[in-house]
Amino acid sequence: MADRAQIVHEAFLSRVAAEQWPALSHSTALQEASLSRRQAADIFEAQMMSRQLDRAGRKLQAEGEGFYTIGSSGHEGMAAVAAALRPDDMAFLHYRDAAFQVMRSQQVPGETPLWDIMLSFAASADDPISGGRHKVLGSKRLSIPPQTSTIASHLPKAVGAAYAAGLQRRIRPEFPVLPDDGLIICSFGDASANHSTAQGALNTASWTAYQGVPLPLLFVCEDNGLGISTKTPANWIEARFKHQPGLYYIACDGLDFVDTYAATRAAAAHIRRYRRPVFLHMSCVRLYGHAGSDVQAAYLTRDEIAEDEARDPLLYGAARLVAEKISTPQTILDAYNDIEARLERIAGDVVTRPQLVTSASVMDSLVPPPRICQPSNGCDPDVRDGLFADERAALDQPQHMARLLSWALADLMLEHEAIILAGEDIGPKGGVYNVTAKLHQRFGPNRVINTLLDEQSILGLAIGLSQAGYLPIPEIQFLAYLHNAEDQLRGEAATLSFFSKGQFTNPMVVRIAGLAYQRGFGGHFHNDNSVAVLRDIPGLVLACPSHGRDAVQMLRESVRLAREEQRVVVFLEPIARYMTRDLYAEGDKLWTSIYETPGQGTPVRFGEVGQVGAGTDLAIVTYGNGYFLSRQAEKTLSERYGVRLRIIDLRWLAPLPVEALLAAVEPCQNILIVDECRRTGSISEEIMACLVEHRGADIRLRRITADDSFIPLGRGATVTLPDTDGIVAAARALLDEGRS
Repeated sequence: MADRAQIVHEAFLSRVAAEQWPALSHSTALQEASLSRRQAADIFEAQMMSRQLDRAGRKLQAEGEGFYTIGSSGHEGMAAVAAALRPDDMAFLHYRDAAFQVMRSQQVPGETPLWDIMLSFAASADDPISGGRHKVLGSKRLSIPPQTSTIASHLPKAVGAAYAAGLQRRIRPEFPVLPDDGLIICSFGDASANHSTAQGALNTASWTAYQGVPLPLLFVCEDNGLGISTKTPANWIEARFKHQPGLYYIACDGLDFVDTYAATRAAAAHIRRYRRPVFLHMSCVRLYGHAGSDVQAAYLTRDEIAEDEARDPLLYGAARLVAEKISTPQTILDAYNDIEARLERIAGDVVTRPQLVTSASVMDSLVPPPRICQPSNGCDPDVRDGLFADERAALDQPQHMARLLSWALADLMLEHEAIILAGEDIGPKGGVYNVTAKLHQRFGPNRVINTLLDEQSILGLAIGLSQAGYLPIPEIQFLAYLHNAEDQLRGEAATLSFFSKGQFTNPMVVRIAGLAYQRGFGGHFHNDNSVAVLRDIPGLVLACPSHGRDAVQMLRESVRLAREEQRVVVFLEPIARYMTRDLYAEGDKLWTSIYETPGQGTPVRFGEVGQVGAGTDLAIVTYGNGYFLSRQAEKTLSERYGVRLRIIDLRWLAPLPVEALLAAVEPCQNILIVDECRRTGSISEEIMACLVEHRGADIRLRRITADDSFIPLGRGATVTLPDTDGIVAAARALLDEGRS
């Protein structure tokens, strides 16, 4: 089988030596493009480095010292894009953009792009961006957050970062990252542009810019005409995006670095002047296969492959340098071969560098490093009094969870000016359940953002805001609505610290209304009793308060975790308990709480469980609605059957608070787990495994869970779920088993 990389390499050498140049499709002169001779030479050098990096990476892989890589050959035009921008313009890059990173490295003194990228190829622990965890482009000093290869998943957060770049002229972030006149660049392939994530992000950018909201964002679509083996229809990208509202469209020839530089320079000038997004459509070519063992001959004819290889961007670049008398063919060949020799020496070194060989070293960056925060001085008491003036009487009365959360959010926003709320209907409407009531009126549209109805864009906005130094609190309206956007948490938010050795982080608190037990509303899309998708995301914190007092204190702790410890926190709020006032009987108001203002009450720290009762006959371990039901069951068990028990409210569902849980149940031999989620994949499975591993035959265990079913609408809404009578029966059966 022919080695296409070697064929392209040899063709470049022979054609340059013979001065067989391709015809340049554009006649833009260097002076017309405002491109100096030195800059032109630098761009071409970066292009050659990128090409030789691809060859060196393939060689490492063939020798068993390198790993799966996606090459950049054919996309070297991105070097010209980098040259036309500033090194502090944050870049969310396509995985084929090594030329961009190499070129940007030339703009920042002290960078060693060949060494750094080769360490990444070898998965060395010395790799400065990921520490050997992935072959990714990225650099803290170069303002390039690392991206993995999930298709188009970086576009929503690029839109969020661009929104933040516009917002910071009105509201300053607590931890500024972006320059006030900076822009965000986001690059992707033509095939990726068809992904729903890309479509949502591009639509969000259009929707935002259409309303005149500042959004300094450069989209770069690298159109090579292929999505692995599937061809992009001719002219599809132009037809799809040229006339999209709110997007200014510019096309360029990615084979010609002068044309690309001129187009990017014009795009950047437009963005910086008008603070509006630009769609730069860069035509290019993909040389070799898609990645790894992909063979083009399986889906392209020989003529098609030869035609693509004849469009080698390095040949166009060499032709430019010779035509402008910047270089000679021999000088170009000498430089190209010198880069190859340098990379051979580097390859010999990187394979000797340390690798990740222990679980601890791999997981070292899952949890971000804490950061130094200035202590909060609280807020001006007069300002706070004015803000709550119309609710002064209510503040002294016990309230349900929804209202308590609303007040807690208001106090947090007063205390931390960098907190930004974002979500569907959270503005003037105050949210579906009135949790964000009056916040839009009190803090304005810059801090309480009414988003379009797209969960991927909501989470992407939050990630981008966070990377720009804000503390976002996005809201997902219902737990079931998260599922079409969960990769923004799994593949983007939670992985950023992991793949950057903690250099890049995106702390946030994601509020989600969820779980079941709503009556007369919604069915399974509004009563989703599965949190499995959240529990298995490494590094993510999952909090679930059961009642109003805990909700206030846990929300404050969640904000502290995000602000000081840079954690991604999901704050799951049981919908059915939002408006609950009574516990045992109508009018008893035992499920309401007095609002504890900041500094009042006992804080609920991360990993602390709640406990009611100190009996040792039985321990009930539960959370959320299960805690409410268990409290009702407790009355029957203690008064009618004389059971002395304790109820443990987990509060923190991921990571499971193992030490606190074991300490809370330590005196008890009989343990009942009440889990409102589905039996398969539920938290009860982890709890049971934990208790068996630590207590073994010392205990008797039973669990009561929801059935493995979706939730229906109407009177059947709760029949698949645990209830009070079922908890009582399960508890009695467990105790009877112990007596027999």
